[in-house]
Amino acid sequence: MSVRTCCPVVELRQYTLKPGMRDVLIDLFEQEFIETQEATGIVVIGQFRDMDNPDRFVWLRGFADMPTRARTLQEFYGGPVWKAHREAANATMIDSDNVLLLRPARPASGFSLENAKRPPPGAREMSKGLLVATICYLDASPEADFMGFFECTITPALTETGASILAYFVTENHPNTFPALPVREKVNVFVWFSHFSDRAAYEHHTAALTNSTRWSNEIAKELAGRLKGRPEVLKLSPTARSQLRG
Repeated sequence: MSVRTCCPVVELRQYTLKPGMRDVLIDLFEQEFIETQEATGIVVIGQFRDMDNPDRFVWLRGFADMPTRARTLQEFYGGPVWKAHREAANATMIDSDNVLLLRPARPASGFSLENAKRPPPGAREMSKGLLVATICYLDASPEADFMGFFECTITPALTETGASILAYFVTENHPNTFPALPVREKVNVFVWFSHFSDRAAYEHHTAALTNSTRWSNEIAKELAGRLKGRPEVLKLSPTARSQLRG
């Protein structure tokens, strides 16, 4: 496993913000909360605008393991930078508790940051890339047989229609090691992340899937039969300083 493959523990964080406050939070986050978290050992993987919800901010961060998560979060949230800016950050938010705690489904199925280079402070140029997170809610642990279905059936269908699979994860069921920040418990999820060069490439992909007889008549039906409800699909545009850009 590459030393730049990230990370054994990942948080997928979805924040519901007050109307019109997303760019305010992003500016604050990218100025104050990236390097200062990483100084503790946290990996700030990426941060995104939800393209379907102007009041949702989504971000990912990673940790070496659950004890390290406890230590680094305590260091950051107990430190001077968060204390100086927490009121301004919290003033943008309605809810910050929609958090899934994840681990790579396979040893090498996490995000590869080997060639990633985060733009410097003050960067404003936006990536055209689109990251799509698909969250599947399952009755049972996905290790049972869903992973095989994903790898052998879903992945080929997605890649044949233009998707690039970046990583895939399952629920990390270890007890929350930092209770001051809640995570969603008693859920079993399988989450995969796809990349597209731009919004048009994603729309071309979805149209190709819709027109695929095998996808519509076989794969999509089998997928639906394995899930608790419809998959949650997040279409995510990387912010100017997101390390994960595609």
